[in-house]
Amino acid sequence: MPQKEKLQCLKDFHKDTLKPSPGKSPGTRPEDEAEGKHPQREKWASKLDFVLSVAGGFVGLGNVWRFPYLCYKNGGGAFLIPYFIFLFGGGLPVFFLEVALGQFTSEGGITCWEKLCPIFTGIGYASIVIVSLLNIYYIVILAWGVYYLFQCFQPELPWAKCHHPWNTNRCIEDTSRMNRSLMLAANASNVTLVSPVTEFWERADTVSDSRNRTVDFPSGIDDLGPVKWDLALCLLFVWVICFFCIWKGVKSTGKVVYITATFPFVMLIVLLIRGVTLPGASQGIKFYLYPDLERLKDPEVWIDAGTQIFFSYAICLGAMTSLGSYNKYKYNCYRDCMLLGILNSGTSFVSGFAIFSVLGFMAQEQGVDIADVAESGPGLAFIAYPKAVSMMPFPTVWAVLFFVMLLLLGLDSQFVEVEGQITSLVDLYPSFLRKGYRREVFIAIICCISYLIGLAMVTKGGMYIFQLFDYYAASGVCLLWVAFFECIAVAWVYGVDNFYDALEDMLGYRPNPWMKWSWTVITPLLCVGCFVFSLVKYKPLTYNKVYEYPDSAIALGWTLALASMICIPMVVVIKIIQSDGPLIERIKAVAAPVRGGASSRPKELTFPLDPNGNSGGLKAPTHIIVETMM
Repeated sequence: MPQKEKLQCLKDFHKDTLKPSPGKSPGTRPEDEAEGKHPQREKWASKLDFVLSVAGGFVGLGNVWRFPYLCYKNGGGAFLIPYFIFLFGGGLPVFFLEVALGQFTSEGGITCWEKLCPIFTGIGYASIVIVSLLNIYYIVILAWGVYYLFQCFQPELPWAKCHHPWNTNRCIEDTSRMNRSLMLAANASNVTLVSPVTEFWERADTVSDSRNRTVDFPSGIDDLGPVKWDLALCLLFVWVICFFCIWKGVKSTGKVVYITATFPFVMLIVLLIRGVTLPGASQGIKFYLYPDLERLKDPEVWIDAGTQIFFSYAICLGAMTSLGSYNKYKYNCYRDCMLLGILNSGTSFVSGFAIFSVLGFMAQEQGVDIADVAESGPGLAFIAYPKAVSMMPFPTVWAVLFFVMLLLLGLDSQFVEVEGQITSLVDLYPSFLRKGYRREVFIAIICCISYLIGLAMVTKGGMYIFQLFDYYAASGVCLLWVAFFECIAVAWVYGVDNFYDALEDMLGYRPNPWMKWSWTVITPLLCVGCFVFSLVKYKPLTYNKVYEYPDSAIALGWTLALASMICIPMVVVIKIIQSDGPLIERIKAVAAPVRGGASSRPKELTFPLDPNGNSGGLKAPTHIIVETMM
C-alpha cells in the first residue's frame, strides 16, 4: 500500500476510534439509543465521589489482615522488596490503565473490551468470573466482624478472660503472668499457652454450649458439619446492607463512601498509637521491618506480592473500569490514580505497624516466638486487633468502634466490587436491565445467589472452603494471567501510542512514559515470569501448615482458577470463528475497535489531538501489529 494511502487509513482509523458516532450518547449502543430503550449513563455527582469510591474499593480488609499476614508469612520486611517491585512495575500502571479505559469508553468491565479490542473481550468475562467468586467469600469476613460486634454488647468482652465455658486449662490471661512460673514449676512447660482471644477464635468445641464459638474445626473439608445459623444471620445482614448501598446506582454509592471510606482511617491511627506503646511492640516491629532475604528465593513470596498488589488495588476485577466509566470524559484520572496509589500502599504499610506491634506484645506475654502467634491468615484481624482493644481503657467502647471500622472497611470494598460486577453485566444488556426496576431486581438476584453459596463458608468447617476460595479463585495466578492480557490488548493490539493519544485528549497532556514502558514490556514480563515460576514451584494448599487438602478439593480449587483463565482464549477462538474471510483477515477484523469508535468523547467537544493545533492531526502508531492491521 502506498505511504500516502496508508497514512490516510491511519487517520481514518484514529478518527473512528477517538470520535463517537453522530448522535450517540456516551455509554450507550447505537441501536438502543435510536429506540430510546434506556437512559444515558450516570456520572459521578462530584470528583470527590469518585475518589472516595475508589479509595473505599481498594482500601479494605486486605490492608488490615492480608498485607500484614503476608509479611508475617513471607519473612517480614523481605516481602516489601517484591511488593514495591510489583507496585511500580505492575500495580499502579494497570490500575491507571483500567480506570482510564473505563473513562475513555464509558463502559463496564466487559463492553469496554468489546469496543476497544473485541478479540480480547474474554478479559472482561474473566474479570467477572473472578469478582463473582471474590464477592462470595470476601463478605464472609464481614460476617465474622458482625458476629464479634454483637458479642461486644456484654458486661465483659468474651475474649478478654479465661473463665468462660469454652476456655481450656491452656488459656492464660495478661493478668496471669505472675502465675506462669508456678505453672512451669508444675511440669507444665511442655504445654503451649494460649490467649483467650485465640481460643475464642480457633479452638474446637470442648463443651456442649457452642453458641459463643466463631469457628469450629471438624476433621477436614469432607466433614463441614451443619450451618452455624448465628453466622448465617450475620452473613445475611451484611448482604442486605450491601444491597441497599448499591441498588440506586453510583449517585447513592458516592454518598455512602463519605462515611465508609473516611472513618476507618481515624480508628487505624488510634490503634497504631496504642499498639506502639505496648511492651514488646519493638520486637514485633523489628520482625516486620527486618527482611529475611532467604525467603526471596521462594516463588510463593513473589506470587503473594503480585497477587496482593492486584488484590489490594482491585485490579483485574472489572471494578476500577466500572468506576472509571462514570467519570466525565475530561476528568484528570491520572493525577488521582497516582494519589490514590500512595494512599492505598501507605495504608497497608501503616497497618503493618499496628498489627506487628500487637503481635510483639502477644508473643512476649505468651513467652513464644512471634512466628508462633496468629497462625491463621484471616484470623489475624480477629486475634491481634481484638487483643489490642481489650487492653485499652473502656475496652467495650473500643471494641465496638474497632469492629464498626472493620465492617466499614470491608463493606465499601464489597459493594464497590459488587457494583463493578453489576455494571459490567448491565452494560451487556442495557436495553433490558435499565428499564424500570429491573436493575434493582437483578442486583437482588445476584446477592441472593451469592449468599446461598456463601453459606458453605459459615458451617463448622467453613474455614476450609474459605481458604480454598482465597487460595485459588482470586488470589492465585489467574490475576497475573488477566493483567498480562490487559497489557497485551492495549499496548500491542490497540496500540500504546493510540491509547496515549486518547489519554492526551482526555487529560490535556501525555502521562509519564513509565506507564507506556510498563504496559508494553515491564508488566507483561513480571506477570509471565511470576506465572511460570509459580507453576514450576507449585505447592498444594494446606491449612494452617497442618491439614492437607484431598485431591478432590485441589481439583475443585483449580476449577475455580481455570473458570476465569479459560475465558480469554475461548473468546478469542469464538470471535475468530464467527468472522468471515481468511484467517488473517478474521484476526484483523476482530482485533480492530468497533465501528463508530471506542471513545465516549462527547460530540460537542473540540478535537485538539495534534500538538501543532491542527484539528484531527494524528501520529502514526509505532507498533508493527497495529500498522499491519491497517
